[in-house]
Amino acid sequence: MNVSLNWLASYIDLEGLGTREMADMLTFAGIEVEGIQERGVTTDLVVVAQVMEKTPVEGSDHLNVCMVDAGEGSLRQIVCGAQNYKVGDKVPCALPGAVLPGGWEIKDGKLRGVESRGMLCSASELGLPDKEHGLWILPADYEIGTPVRNFVGTDTIFELEITPNRPDLLSHWGMARELAGITGRKLKADPASAAMGAVETKPAGDFITLSAPDICPLYTATRIKGVKIGPSPEWLADRLVAIGLRPINNVVDITNYCLFELGHPLHAFDAAKLTGGLNIRRAAEGEPFESLMGDSYTLKEDDVVISDASGAALALGGVMGGLNSGVTEATTDIVLESAWFARSNIRFTSRRLALGSDSSYRFERGTSPWNVLRAAARATELILECAGGTAEPVLVGGQAPCLVPEDNAPNATVVEQGSDAKIYYALDQVQLDWKELDVMTNGSIPHTEATTILKNLGLKNIDGRGTWDCPPWRLDLKHSCDLLEEIVRVYGIDNIPATNTAIYVEESANDRANDYRMALSRKLAGAGFWEVQTFKLIAAESIDPTIAGVENSLPIKPLMDGDIIRVSLPISEDHSTLRPSLAPGLISVAARNINQGMEVLRFFECGRVFRNTGGGKGKDIENEVLGIFMAGKLGPANWADTKPVTAGFEHIRAVLDILVPKAVITLVPAKQPRENAAVGADIQINNQACGYMARLSLAKCRALGLPMETYYAELDLRKLQQVATAPFKAADLPQFPGSSRDASLDVPAATRHADIMKAIEAAKQKLLVSTGLKDVFCDPTGEKLAADRKAMTYTFLYRDSKKTLTAAEVDAAHKCVLDTLAAKIKGLSFR
Repeated sequence: MNVSLNWLASYIDLEGLGTREMADMLTFAGIEVEGIQERGVTTDLVVVAQVMEKTPVEGSDHLNVCMVDAGEGSLRQIVCGAQNYKVGDKVPCALPGAVLPGGWEIKDGKLRGVESRGMLCSASELGLPDKEHGLWILPADYEIGTPVRNFVGTDTIFELEITPNRPDLLSHWGMARELAGITGRKLKADPASAAMGAVETKPAGDFITLSAPDICPLYTATRIKGVKIGPSPEWLADRLVAIGLRPINNVVDITNYCLFELGHPLHAFDAAKLTGGLNIRRAAEGEPFESLMGDSYTLKEDDVVISDASGAALALGGVMGGLNSGVTEATTDIVLESAWFARSNIRFTSRRLALGSDSSYRFERGTSPWNVLRAAARATELILECAGGTAEPVLVGGQAPCLVPEDNAPNATVVEQGSDAKIYYALDQVQLDWKELDVMTNGSIPHTEATTILKNLGLKNIDGRGTWDCPPWRLDLKHSCDLLEEIVRVYGIDNIPATNTAIYVEESANDRANDYRMALSRKLAGAGFWEVQTFKLIAAESIDPTIAGVENSLPIKPLMDGDIIRVSLPISEDHSTLRPSLAPGLISVAARNINQGMEVLRFFECGRVFRNTGGGKGKDIENEVLGIFMAGKLGPANWADTKPVTAGFEHIRAVLDILVPKAVITLVPAKQPRENAAVGADIQINNQACGYMARLSLAKCRALGLPMETYYAELDLRKLQQVATAPFKAADLPQFPGSSRDASLDVPAATRHADIMKAIEAAKQKLLVSTGLKDVFCDPTGEKLAADRKAMTYTFLYRDSKKTLTAAEVDAAHKCVLDTLAAKIKGLSFR
């Protein structure tokens, strides 16, 4: 938003406050200053000059050679392309060395081969509102050679970035309030106070129908008869031009002026173009609308329109007026709209139609209903002053939730004075925790100073202790922490002394979880993984196969209809769904790194995932999970290893041993198949389900831009922490040696390692200490082994903790295990 300091000075005394000082002050208070522009003539090298001669440049249809008197004792030759001046006119002349707005320095030069020693200027070239098309024709009584800066004012424009939680700052009066709160300076008179004292209201009756009170609960209309449409007064036009707006006519300019003065949008209808009363309703599905810019749009039921008795859509509520109901030069009677719209619907409409305006920008951030009548009264006052006419009482339709009768509002302020009754605005009350302020600032902010800061910001202390009434324009103040933030930002963080001491706080479950996550991150970083952070909002196509075909889904937990949590008003299609898995984000990170030529791809992320369960029966399930991605080479090629090994299933399995080295990790077949997973398994740690791992199918890898085998694992962080931090008992070192035996099993090709391990456990052989798979052999040709068979070689270690085993005892134990395998595994034979 652009803020004019000249305009701002109408509401607060800025004397002695430098531009740089103000910029720093706003920045430290949380208002970003994106740019500062000096407007107007700031140099003495732009002087009043009189055109003495004017001769066309040969071969040009618009250039003229002018001889001008700039008060130097001799005439100066300047080539000029403007057409609106004549010999004898006085115009601004920029002499060589003058620097015009934008950093444009004037130098001697040539145009069409003709020497030009300066420049004759228009008003816009000097950073001023254009007075006419072409050169700025100065009054005849201006003395030749006098610097133009002696006759015109200057202005400074601040370009500010206002955070979404502070819509109250989107106006000059709002910025003046904020500066008063920061600096302690006194505000001048409220620009709407005089108008509010004279305003009359009455119920709207049949003229206003609120058919969509959930979108527009409060709507006011003021009929003004006998207005004369014409150019705006110079002071009004200058203020609009200063902030980058183009003056249109006095009525439209006043609605824009009040928007940037008070921060509440307004709209003026030509009363002659209305049929009957106004109906604020939802748009019909597919209803057409033509904006005042001449563009056509197709509306949906979530949009709100202002229509009349004919049913025609006169305006798109909170966004923009219609083409056929606006004010023109022929207008004599107007209906002035001031309303309060629900921010979510305005934002939805503006984003969906890609139709933004200064009005929608404010409504979608949240305007205060307290300002509805104030803006209407102020605009009416200015219209009567600048366009004439007679105003009728303001018609009030509906009731905002925070506007209440007097007997229901002990902590309220009057906002509407009608002929029948007063309407009060219910103020939010917040209880300030003074002890929390002392803890936060180490007692460095005196309570008296904190009280002064809050009062300067417009809050009122109602009990002499910690209960505060928040001003009606501060919709963001809801909790004690909000007031603490206000105190600290105004007091200044730099003014709070640093300390090496802290208040002792007992370790909480959140602390332990954070410590574990940090330790986990260090382990994975030590294993060569890079930590990444991805968005919690993703495109629905990343995880929902019903949107664009099953080829777009990922090997995440199987989802039912209703499990996916979608954002009701997404900012874009790429951020429309809360992620149910970290897989989409990690895979997109890998694809980008591949495009940059990376060959070693190891990434992990600790983050929250969201999903419903049981088709939406279990709502809002949020879990902290760990996602691990591995693909490509295990390390970069070098002189000692010219062909590094590529990542395999056993490598991502080994990562689990790094994370929980003391636990028993088991990979079991997934209960439900996962889309696009060539190989996959659920992960059990100490017999507790903790996650899953999978290798993406090659077809899916190619579709995602991953030209290599890709492995992904996702584990529940809470369960992982329980296992990793559980107490354990260290086993004594064995006192007696063990004895190993090998066995080569000939089994069907479909037999899984997990099935064999389960059969070995079923033997319940007490002397068996460990089992390991040594080798797997397959022969697709069938020459050495049938193509539908495979050979799996295992090693078995036997030991007794009380004695040294004899060969016979080991053989007996080994036979018991082999017999169990033969009984449990179909089609098994020993080689």
